[in-house]
Amino acid sequence: MSLPKYKMTMLALTIGIASAMVGCSSNPKKEVVDTGPQSSEQIYIEKAQKALERNQYTDAAKHLEALETYYPTGNYAQQAQLELLYVKFQQKDYEGAIALADRFIRMNPQHPQVDYAYYVRGVSNMEQNYNGLLRYTSLKQSHRDVSYLKVAYQNFVDFIRRYPSSEYAVDAAQRMKFISQELAESEMNAARFNVKRKAWLAAVERSLWVIEHYPQAPQVPEALATVAYGYDKLGDKTTSQQYIDVLKLNYPKLVKSDGTVNMRAARSEGSFLNRATLGIFGKEAQTMSEQTSTDAVETDEEKRSLTNRLSFGLLDRPHSEKTESSESAE
Repeated sequence: MSLPKYKMTMLALTIGIASAMVGCSSNPKKEVVDTGPQSSEQIYIEKAQKALERNQYTDAAKHLEALETYYPTGNYAQQAQLELLYVKFQQKDYEGAIALADRFIRMNPQHPQVDYAYYVRGVSNMEQNYNGLLRYTSLKQSHRDVSYLKVAYQNFVDFIRRYPSSEYAVDAAQRMKFISQELAESEMNAARFNVKRKAWLAAVERSLWVIEHYPQAPQVPEALATVAYGYDKLGDKTTSQQYIDVLKLNYPKLVKSDGTVNMRAARSEGSFLNRATLGIFGKEAQTMSEQTSTDAVETDEEKRSLTNRLSFGLLDRPHSEKTESSESAE
């Protein structure tokens, strides 16, 4: 029994399309042949710098990568690595920036600008914590995963320990202060949750961690109050009273007239500090990220400065502008 004519046509078309697809997939792809450098290293670096002046980071990366590939031991090799590190950061390729920083540190431990690689590694890890869609949600940073912030904090600790006199040390210290407040809030957020579910020991341990590791954080009063409250609930009246005595001495408003802890007042203490300091305590890192982007936008003359680009605008700025930035950060 023969097939109907329209079915024969459809079968023929199907076989033809399948054969064409098989034929296309079997054709080997043309290999891209590297014909070597197309310019001298001087021309590559000049093209990269012109692209950087125009904020054309894709073109800059292309020239810098070519310079690094074809002239790995040339006069501009290390400069190209540092500028490429800057480019990756500006492109928000933070993983790439961290990898480049690690490589530069490993290969050039005595380079006069290796402190910059340490600094950018910390900033990139910090930015990774705020990168992605969560940046645009109302979810507080302290309620998210803070693993990158912890790595960034250790990066800055290592950086300041090695280069306390670096041009970037002041900014790194400010970032450490900011991160410590975020990490302290994350711990206290967990402590509050444990109080709600009456897991007193867990709440005490989280609060003690804040007191021990972030003694300057605005969450310390609440942490002290939580420890006193938690020990009281655990039946350890003696230890609870010791922490209540500390509260009476330093934060008397957090102790009620009957000598018990005022947890409601303790929880609002951090919010009060946030308002009193115009949002410096507990602010979202998006503000800091925007400040970094703003600092990188300078005049045409400053953009041509290598040190200004490498420092995200921290260097080569008028003294009055530096002073204003410092005052606004305090």
